[in-house]
Amino acid sequence: MSSESTSIRRKRLLLRSRYRGFLESDLVMGRFAETHLADFDEARLERYEALLDEADHDLFAWLTGRASVPERHDNDVFAMLRQFELMGREAGREG
Repeated sequence: MSSESTSIRRKRLLLRSRYRGFLESDLVMGRFAETHLADFDEARLERYEALLDEADHDLFAWLTGRASVPERHDNDVFAMLRQFELMGREAGREG
């Protein structure tokens, strides 16, 4: 893939992250994407996009530990996302 198409893909994924339709997911996914997508290689972009294809309520349940993350998403990108969400929750309690 050319760098231009990777750039376009990152922009598309950023938009999908910000406008999911479920406020909690919009906030977590949008901030995560703003922070990390620029550094993701193609393989990580693929794993992230696969997470975006999941239902918001399922994704949020996995992130908050209310449900176990499926094996197909038990990877480095989900671990980064979960850590990001935990740090955000902890910062919210402090503020």
